[in-house]
Amino acid sequence: MKNFIACLAFVFLLLSCGGQQSTTSAVKVQHLTCEHRENPIGVGLEQQRFSWQIQTDLQDVKQEAYRILVASSKEKLEQGEADIWDSGKQASSASVLVDYEGPALKTSTYYYWKVQVWTNRTQSYSESPVAYFLTALRTEKDWGSSRWIGYDNPFPWDDESTHARLSARYLRKDFFCAKEVKQAVLHIAGLGLYELWLNGEKVGDQVMAPVPTDYRRHIMYNTFDVTEHLQEGANAVGVILGNGRYYAMRQNYKTYKWNRFGYPKMRMRLFITYTDGRTQTLQSDQTWQLSAQGPIVSNNEFDGEEYDARKEFEGWSMPGFQTNSAWMPAQRVTIPIAPLVAQPCNNMKVMTQIKPKSITKLNANTYIMDMGLNMTGWIKMNVKGKRGQEVKLRFA
Repeated sequence: MKNFIACLAFVFLLLSCGGQQSTTSAVKVQHLTCEHRENPIGVGLEQQRFSWQIQTDLQDVKQEAYRILVASSKEKLEQGEADIWDSGKQASSASVLVDYEGPALKTSTYYYWKVQVWTNRTQSYSESPVAYFLTALRTEKDWGSSRWIGYDNPFPWDDESTHARLSARYLRKDFFCAKEVKQAVLHIAGLGLYELWLNGEKVGDQVMAPVPTDYRRHIMYNTFDVTEHLQEGANAVGVILGNGRYYAMRQNYKTYKWNRFGYPKMRMRLFITYTDGRTQTLQSDQTWQLSAQGPIVSNNEFDGEEYDARKEFEGWSMPGFQTNSAWMPAQRVTIPIAPLVAQPCNNMKVMTQIKPKSITKLNANTYIMDMGLNMTGWIKMNVKGKRGQEVKLRFA
């Protein structure tokens, strides 16, 4: 009996010690976000807001204090140097949208941050990994001498009748990087939709960008780190402009009439920093070249896109591309009435690829593909045929 009681006491002692366990390593601080996004590129607010989460297997854990540190480089922050802002230890349980209260931050600049958290179950603080954010442009002055460019008229082959169909505008410009590039940040507003290309490569994984909005209130723009896309020497930038919801699809359709806010247009500014500290800027202006005679003959969200592969501009976004009579100088166009705003959310992107559940042949020229679910997307397929032969895809 005595041995049994001693054994129970020993087990109770172990359980008690386990219940008292309180180690910093048992509490992790993670999922850091700035303005609801992890490591966001293009934060336009003057006063950013930080959030984080606590992960632990311990019970009854409560944050009692935090300390936010912001630095100009990851290396400084890892060494404990917060040369931009140190909130100091704040007795608070707040962990969602905590205000940045340091000095004004520069535009188009990277900042690095981390947070230290004290809880009721830890003797010391738990520290998060380093996160970062890239600031956007905030005022009209930040856009410098960049201009809205495009062409404020239809071309002869465009159709502005009931089912408006307008050809895509292609814009391009060559430029030169005199030295090795350390960092390059590009800000772009493309209305209604745009694709950005640098040296023959599409920038980013976004589609149908930017997100639609009420163009009478806000014009969204996106920010990209394009450092890896640039090279010392000759470079080229290209932009394709689609209509989106800026140029209305059915502006004269009586039953459901859409507003038309104008013709497709673009504004862009690129900040380049060289390894020796010198800087260079590139902006949209009348020195760009424009063409509406490319392969996207017409496009809108309701009636689809007409693509003529015979009109492809081979190498159009590569340096040294030779323009011909299909190209003209870009024009300064009507300025949108709404202000430019850094897009506060991520763009749409392709999330997955699926194969059709069935393919049914109706006749020699018609097939039905059943994807097996309701979705938004498009078809990727290989076809064989004669030059000029049409292939029609209808989505239902």
